Amino acid sequence: MDFAFTDSEEQLRSQVQVFIRDNFTPEVLADFAGGKRGRGFGPGAAPIFQKIAEHGWNAIAWPKEYGGQGGSRITQFLVEEEFYRAAQIVIGGGGTGTPAVLASGTEQQKQHYVPKAIRREIIFSQGYSEPHCGTDLAGVRCRATRKSTPEGEVYVINGQKIYTTNAQVSTHIFLLVRTDPESRRHAGLSILLVPMDTPGITVRPLLTIQNEPGGPPGTTYGEERTNEVFFVDVTVPVACLLGDEGDGWAVSQRGLNLDRVGAWRYLISVKRDEDIVNWLKSDDDRAQPLKSDAAVRDKVAELWIEGQVCRLMTMRSMTLEQRGAAFSYEGAAEKVWAPEHGVRATEAIGQILGPHSQLLNGSPDNVQEGLYAHNLLSAFQSTVNHGSVQVMRDQIARRGLGMPKSRK
Repeated sequence: MDFAFTDSEEQLRSQVQVFIRDNFTPEVLADFAGGKRGRGFGPGAAPIFQKIAEHGWNAIAWPKEYGGQGGSRITQFLVEEEFYRAAQIVIGGGGTGTPAVLASGTEQQKQHYVPKAIRREIIFSQGYSEPHCGTDLAGVRCRATRKSTPEGEVYVINGQKIYTTNAQVSTHIFLLVRTDPESRRHAGLSILLVPMDTPGITVRPLLTIQNEPGGPPGTTYGEERTNEVFFVDVTVPVACLLGDEGDGWAVSQRGLNLDRVGAWRYLISVKRDEDIVNWLKSDDDRAQPLKSDAAVRDKVAELWIEGQVCRLMTMRSMTLEQRGAAFSYEGAAEKVWAPEHGVRATEAIGQILGPHSQLLNGSPDNVQEGLYAHNLLSAFQSTVNHGSVQVMRDQIARRGLGMPKSRK
């Protein structure tokens, strides 16, 4: 593959950068930060999203018949990268859940959900983890019982989800449930697309370690809130089923693999490298002796190279998807390398900066408003979100290398 962008792609990048400089005022950035912190976007965000859509920069790689631009995955990566780096917003189209609808949904579901997700009329949160099983999704107990009613076939949902990011502002939850009460582990699971305003759903906040003080803009995994979500006799029509009943494990893993690929996922892990390089080039007096230190320069170069591996793995996955080639373990491989790189980078930066790197936002003498301290607080979170790296290694071994299950 060609590792460089074409001239036309670089021209597009320049156009996006000019748009960001002209439109992303401090007030607009503050409105976007509200979304990152779980309070929802401020009033200045909607006009910007509208302008982005008018430029044709939203959902570039998604099919035209569902509201996308029908363009290339690489072009979407380029545009998505600039917007995420500027304000940590995802403009690729729809976010968690929607790639799985494209991959596994009926034609009716695609026509209904995808255009609305692109227009941000539908926002999915991800209902996977549960209190007793954490990242072991095969242990899901939240049940959906199929019943016949005078109005038609329905599912009645009872159970609980935890660590459901953005449940308080989402319109729908992409819900992994057990539809066969006699099943065990991966069998008998299904995916339901459940409106959050359905009676019987309760969202309760779980404040994170980033809540007080809040992390500065640019903090990786700086969300101040996640949620518990409770389901008590929540009734939805069978039309909410995504894929076949009992095939939820395959549908969820396919969706996770697709959702792991993109500029914003890659930037979550490598933005730390960019931050430290930019700070070392800054006018901060504390940066001057460090950027001349051979050991510091060597370590930062090492981290930068690891970050480029993250980028190339992402480009490989996008190229495979764009060609329609088999895409089974590549997302899992990225999910191992990139978060573990993020942990290594965060720890190394802390060692480079010394005690000041531990001072949080609002503390006197902190570095970059406490950015590196807040990144340290959340570094290991990325090794669990969207599937733990231990589970991902198992997927790589079995799907990528064809290795058998372990014998106990």
